[in-house]
Amino acid sequence: MTGLKTLIYLINDMKQKWFVYLLECLDGSYYTGVTNDVDKRMNAHAEGRGSKYVYSKGFKRLIAAIPCKNKSEACKAEYKIKQLSKKEKLEWFNDGNVLTFK
Repeated sequence: MTGLKTLIYLINDMKQKWFVYLLECLDGSYYTGVTNDVDKRMNAHAEGRGSKYVYSKGFKRLIAAIPCKNKSEACKAEYKIKQLSKKEKLEWFNDGNVLTFK
């Protein structure tokens, strides 16, 4: 029975995509976050409900979003990205398979 539960978990995990994203605030700063629904999250940021940081700085635009295998991978990527400089963040998002929004 344990193998079946694991299989069901893996199937459900594959259905639910997670993303790590980079957005630009009105003051030119960047914010990195994770979500399983990019459109819904960007609407929340635009309405001032997404995060305290973006609320205080103002939402300008989504720069890029990268699909991840699961929430854990998205959170690990978010942590790594938050350690980078602004220039390095853009370079990180421009490497590999990226959804970019202009």
